[in-house]
Amino acid sequence: MWKISRKTLLQGQTSTSLSSNTKRKAKIAKATVRWSSAKADTTAVPQIPSNADVVIIGGGSAGCHTLYHLAKRGVKAVLLERAKLTAGTTWHTAGLIWRLRPNDVDIELLNNSRNMLMELEADTGYDPGWIQNGGIFIAHTEKRLDEYRRLATVGNALGIENHILGPEETQKLFPLLDPKSFIGALYSPGDGVIDPAMLCTALTRGAVKNGGKVIENCNVTELLVEDTGKGKQLIGVATPYGNIKTKTVVNTTGVWGRDLVHKYGSHLPLIPMKHSYIVSETIPGVRGIPNIRDHDYSTYFRIQGDAICMGGYEPNPILLEPVPDDFHFGLYDLDWTVFDVHLNGAMKLCPSYGDYGVKSTICGPESFTPDHKPLMGPDTQVNGVFHNCGFNSAGMMFGGGCGEQTALWLINGKPDLPMFSFDLRRFTKAQNRNTQWIRERSHESYAKNYSMVFKYDQPLAGRNFQKDPLHEDMLAQYAFMEEKQGWERPGFFMKHKAEVLPYDWYGSYGHKRHNDRAYEDALEGDLKYAEFSEHHKLIGEEALACRNAAVIFNMSYFCKLIMEGPDAQKAADWLFSANTNRDTSKTVYTCVLNNTGGVEADVTVSRLDSGTGAVHDPKFTGQGYYIVAGGASAYYTYATLLAEIREKGFNVSLRDVTADLGVISIQGPHSRDILQRIIDCDLSNENLPPNGTQVTSIKCPTANGKQVGLRLLRVSFVGELGYELHVPKEHCSAVYQSLLAVGKPLGVRNAGYRALYSLSSEKGYHLWSFDLRPDDTPIEAGLGFTCRKNGDYKGKLAIERQRKEGIKKRLVYLTLNEQVPIWGLEGVYRNGEAVGFLRRAEYGYALDKSIGQAYVSRTDGGFINEKYITEGTYEVDILGKRYKAECHLRSPFDPESKRVMGIY
Repeated sequence: MWKISRKTLLQGQTSTSLSSNTKRKAKIAKATVRWSSAKADTTAVPQIPSNADVVIIGGGSAGCHTLYHLAKRGVKAVLLERAKLTAGTTWHTAGLIWRLRPNDVDIELLNNSRNMLMELEADTGYDPGWIQNGGIFIAHTEKRLDEYRRLATVGNALGIENHILGPEETQKLFPLLDPKSFIGALYSPGDGVIDPAMLCTALTRGAVKNGGKVIENCNVTELLVEDTGKGKQLIGVATPYGNIKTKTVVNTTGVWGRDLVHKYGSHLPLIPMKHSYIVSETIPGVRGIPNIRDHDYSTYFRIQGDAICMGGYEPNPILLEPVPDDFHFGLYDLDWTVFDVHLNGAMKLCPSYGDYGVKSTICGPESFTPDHKPLMGPDTQVNGVFHNCGFNSAGMMFGGGCGEQTALWLINGKPDLPMFSFDLRRFTKAQNRNTQWIRERSHESYAKNYSMVFKYDQPLAGRNFQKDPLHEDMLAQYAFMEEKQGWERPGFFMKHKAEVLPYDWYGSYGHKRHNDRAYEDALEGDLKYAEFSEHHKLIGEEALACRNAAVIFNMSYFCKLIMEGPDAQKAADWLFSANTNRDTSKTVYTCVLNNTGGVEADVTVSRLDSGTGAVHDPKFTGQGYYIVAGGASAYYTYATLLAEIREKGFNVSLRDVTADLGVISIQGPHSRDILQRIIDCDLSNENLPPNGTQVTSIKCPTANGKQVGLRLLRVSFVGELGYELHVPKEHCSAVYQSLLAVGKPLGVRNAGYRALYSLSSEKGYHLWSFDLRPDDTPIEAGLGFTCRKNGDYKGKLAIERQRKEGIKKRLVYLTLNEQVPIWGLEGVYRNGEAVGFLRRAEYGYALDKSIGQAYVSRTDGGFINEKYITEGTYEVDILGKRYKAECHLRSPFDPESKRVMGIY
């Protein structure tokens, strides 16, 4: 053991420091050799079953949780571990459980994990090692404390006990803290720690009691896959001791997750990195006190008996090549030049911590992903393969919640919670195959894991991955670009250039930080909690221009699909809740539902006539449909539709033409007058009513009068008279420049997605994955008109049941009279009781007030009706203060939708 004094650390290069480092390395090397020498026991020959309902590969936290939840529900499941349970990363995890995060689904998953831990001993007869000693988040700045106040508001709305404390109150809970080193804290008394070995023992013993099987020292050498008319199908797994027939495998192999499926054409965006913590000598008085997470100092304290485990997330983690298959219980040497940043922070927060020595160091491999979220759900290439891996060193926290959702996914065909932010299909195939993109984004997500989370923050890594046909035009107009699912899109338009530069790794690994900080400076203006964005006025000008004149939105990254074939009508009837068997001059807004009526996507669908063969006018035999969906969930929409088509055996093809077509949307009172000047069709209400569509052409005055064919849709996402032009990519710039030129006398200007989302929310339209998710039905969301009464479609039984029995939650719109910003997750109170939280929050510039969407439910869990909603008095909790709110069943902006009709 050795002492780490503050003086030694601060001196850095003194002989004392070098001597300490020598001792450190010697101690670490000894520990590494000891643990690395642990090998799998191969003396006994495993006895494997010939078949199983589900085979789980990997015996860490994720695998044991999955097995437990499946067996508990009567599924014949087998877990195969090539070494011993907890091998790989689980055995050395810190085991912290924190529940308050800036995402309601995360909180529910974490709370489910914690609740399961509290019940596990009673269920299995084995102590899982759960210690509820509480957790404290430390704040050094007012802005960080505002973030904690936001977490507190959503925590209160979801029933998570928490308290905002001052420094002295916090020190009473954790005496080692220096109360002068921070300004406040968030305390969650229900959080705690878990022992990984004890937990996995309890889970597997409980699973075996319910019919599950655990087989150690049994490696899976191959997935058995056959090609069928529905794509690749899993039929079993091969091991050195024989094959197991199964149609379902769950990949819970952690850092080896990508290696398991790579040879079958599936690519996981996962990269191993070294992740570390140190264990102190005995420190008097720490037993039973809360754990600490200091985000600003990038440091955590985990209480382990009479010692403290300390670690964090450094800016320069060591990225690994594939981890060797036999790295079962191995550790790496700890690189103190990387880790010292945590020591410095720890001793600023707790000066006396430096007076105690280090008993051991832990540096092991962990799996990390581009957005610091796990990889879950069905594989995109092999039917029957599911994933539950890539936990970013949070497998103990999320294990219970995610294991349960995986089990429900397999049994019911869908999880209970809206898991899009965990679903592998949130990434595109191109992203999953691009190693450099994965490395950059995973590094940034790791390095920023303790950074404050802001609604409009943007990544600097992996940018310019996919550019739409108008990208250069947008930059020439000084667009501030945002990134969604790999695509660059305009957020808003500035008065000067602020372009994204190649990733500089935040100055790590020998890279130099860029001198040009224009993009980061502009981004900094958005990083607010207690005040509006510095770009608030600029975005408002764009929004009001749309309401009063006309704007052009570049919506080219929107998902665009062509479905065609002999069964196209049958497929459309089943996939879409609305009647899509309409005249080819009509566009239909509709939902794609799951079996419980939840909305998996909302799309517009146009039935097609076979055309010229151009990308905007495809030629085909049979029937065809043109499907358009939001770009942020484009691949998820495509994969969801394709999976259902294959499941039902429809004889159709589904082609993604997103990259081949741009979408230029012109919206506002003057949009018709501007577009009519260059388009070759009559735009009157009689010829092209709302939701009308036709193939036509435009004469481009900025391109020597070039005639450009396109598909025209009269649709609006902002509640105005407006049109979308779906244009072959090679002609997008000419069409865009022509609209700017002919529209200039009528006040046309550019507008970005920030204005679009504000306008959409103000009108009461939906944004999928925010106020419309797979756990929301159209009836609950006020979209009952999209669900037809005639014919069958997926989810119809659930919809008809709700129509008959009623609903237990309903979407409402809340407006605030005080000029205060809202960002989402703010708690909603009716008559003083928490009834929900804001799923979506914007500023309505025409209304001149903040507006948010929330699903309101009864505190007694009963059915809800309009009377219950309208008779209540509402407040919204913003940073710990409640503001009076007006509640509306529909948005108060243009409730009769006259503007869409062109009536102003």
